Amino acid sequence: MGVGLLYHLAEEGCKDVLLIEKGELTSGSTWHAAGQCPSLVGNYNLAKIHAYSNSLYPRLEELTGQYVSWHASGGIRIALTKDDLDWFQYMHGISESVGFRMQIIGVDEIRKLNPFFDTRGVIAGAWTLDDGHADPAGLCNAMARGATNMGATIIKHNRVTGIRSLPTGEWEVETEKGKVIAETVVNAAGCFARQVSKMVGTDLPISNMQHQYIVTGPVAEFAGRDQEIPVMRDPYASAYIRQEQKSGLIGIYEQKDLAEAWAPNGYPPWESDSELFPDDLERLMPWLGRAMERMPVIEEAGIKRIVNGAIPHSADGPPLLGPVAGLRNFWLCCGSSFGIAQGAGCGKYLAQWMLYGDAEINMTGFDPRRFGGFADDAYMKAKGFQDYGMTYFTPVPGEELPAGRPSRTSPLYEKLLAKGCVYTETFGWERPKWFSLDGRREEYSYRRNNIFEVVRDECRAVRERVGVLDLTGFAKYDVTGPGAEAFLNRLCANRMPAKDGGIVLAHILSDAGRIRGELTITRLAKDRFYVLSAAGAELRDLDHLVQGRHEGEQVSVENVTDDRGVLVLAGPQSRHVLGTLTDSALGNDSFRWLTGKEIAVAGVPVRALRVNYVGELGWELHPEIGDLAKLYDAVWKAGEQYGIADFGLYAVNSLRIEKAYRGWGAELTNEVTMLDADMQRFIKMDKTQFVGRDATLKQQSENRTLQLIYFAIDAADSEVRGGEPIFNGEEYAGVTTSGGFGHAVGRSLGFGYVEPRLAEPGTVLRVSLLGERLTATVLGEAVYDPANARLRA
Repeated sequence: MGVGLLYHLAEEGCKDVLLIEKGELTSGSTWHAAGQCPSLVGNYNLAKIHAYSNSLYPRLEELTGQYVSWHASGGIRIALTKDDLDWFQYMHGISESVGFRMQIIGVDEIRKLNPFFDTRGVIAGAWTLDDGHADPAGLCNAMARGATNMGATIIKHNRVTGIRSLPTGEWEVETEKGKVIAETVVNAAGCFARQVSKMVGTDLPISNMQHQYIVTGPVAEFAGRDQEIPVMRDPYASAYIRQEQKSGLIGIYEQKDLAEAWAPNGYPPWESDSELFPDDLERLMPWLGRAMERMPVIEEAGIKRIVNGAIPHSADGPPLLGPVAGLRNFWLCCGSSFGIAQGAGCGKYLAQWMLYGDAEINMTGFDPRRFGGFADDAYMKAKGFQDYGMTYFTPVPGEELPAGRPSRTSPLYEKLLAKGCVYTETFGWERPKWFSLDGRREEYSYRRNNIFEVVRDECRAVRERVGVLDLTGFAKYDVTGPGAEAFLNRLCANRMPAKDGGIVLAHILSDAGRIRGELTITRLAKDRFYVLSAAGAELRDLDHLVQGRHEGEQVSVENVTDDRGVLVLAGPQSRHVLGTLTDSALGNDSFRWLTGKEIAVAGVPVRALRVNYVGELGWELHPEIGDLAKLYDAVWKAGEQYGIADFGLYAVNSLRIEKAYRGWGAELTNEVTMLDADMQRFIKMDKTQFVGRDATLKQQSENRTLQLIYFAIDAADSEVRGGEPIFNGEEYAGVTTSGGFGHAVGRSLGFGYVEPRLAEPGTVLRVSLLGERLTATVLGEAVYDPANARLRA
């Protein structure tokens, strides 16, 4: 991971860069890794990272002169269930978008590619042709040589002993061989990343796990072949199985009795460079036995050696790539459990972000600020162990695993749980996903499932009557002071409201005009602004606000996320419900859409905002957190005569997609600009200055290559999820970003990015959805209430 970043910083022309290694470059986890480089990962942006690595590694020897031993064996992931096969179809669409070769093959083809594999119980395979495996030390040393050839510097056998910030904003890095002054520091310390993080007063959600693989004696059947078998990945055995020269290699991801490296505290001793742990075959059972069942020729070869080494696992799987919350110019490139496969790709896109402020791919899912203080020792260990054991489980939409939960809850958690609430986790918060009123459990699937009608009924309650939703997890900030208005006007593309009570949707842009954040801002008074952001963006947007201040600006930024609760009350009867609980006037003359007031509701002081993400008449009610339960009870009692219903985020997705509302992290990312996203109406170009203005102005006069489209798709039993390819005839034309079924309009809907020439309303395109290319028609406006009459009612 370290040399991957070093190589790509140097390739981008950054020569004043130093890598400090306490041992040898290949010590730590690199030297003992099995070196697998798969293409098939259940994440669109992570697939781009893997695909880039797999395109670079075969060329590294030619580029650097360093031997890498790349084995272009390809790989086959085994499907045992219909869900496995649906995931393969979804991933095949991603392969077409990302550009790696993948075929879904039958049992006969699997046997042709690997005649030694027992296919009992197998229904299909995902054959990825562009991946393989390599000598990890060779890859590491090749990127290191390439980096130094381009001007970078490496110092080995030189442990970092301390890091401190200087008044200049630079960092002083203390090492065994002296001090280094650096403008920017990157923690790429692998299993030691937590210790390095503690040097600057932070911690990381990483668990170091023991991972074992075995190497067999010679396999006679392999010796007589000219072609290497593909790397087999089998959920039945929870293992990868491949050739190692003329021997066999089996790596197990056991699902119980897992072992933490350097237990009990998980911290490796500084003197550890090439440490292995005692082998524990008993821990690998029964999965090792299952792997031998699959490949009997390997069983007959016997075990030659066992490698049991440490690998880091982040709490949710993807690596930690990006800035550390609250620190300037301190970055992470660590937490990767597939560091060989991801090293080059992580290095490429992180280098872009560091040097240019943006990367070519959406980095939201890798940003370390996706974790906060809730990710304590118990949380990270539980999540890391879970992630390790689930390596070969098929990811199914909607399925969320229990480890480390609950972590952050609102005062309504137990009350709603008793009412059948099924929760989803976002930034540690438990947030309502849907309500099981009859005790049913969701049957997770890539297709419409047994709660399709339940979500429909929640949507109908909001559209036809009134619904209530606990969205306490919203990130919330008070921005105050004499300079607050000017500060927010400079930071955001939209103009701050001129009148007290005004609300605007505003966006933080990079210098290049790309989208960094989306905020809802209410002007409470001339020098008081209430700023809301997505739950998952709490620390990232706090950084944008705090670090966006200029020296001397009289602005205070306070994170009040934990201080206030949020109830969304929405639907055509919401004014009647709220009217029974407040003396404040709620009519359009006194409480217009996109305005906010501080009022009393059921005797509870709240910040009431007439705005929501579901496209109906309604309010967000923001009380002090201690008053949330009292407020909910009052709202529910008042709403019973109007048919009030609880609803969750599944319903929100349906309601927002009908309104063509863009989603942060899906349609709005660091990959695109406001013009790309068709968000021009939220830019005020007549402002003299805001971050990203010059780049936006320049883009207005250029031929753009991307345009967001909103479309209806002829889908019978599944929805767009993001990452699926869009075609114009047989020509690849773009990629989807999100979608859902609009229950009020009875249509499947989605968003995606294509060339501007294909964005005209009425244009007919095709979207690859679970193996079928379905007709998608570009829409010119929201399919539900395009004039916003319901919001203004």
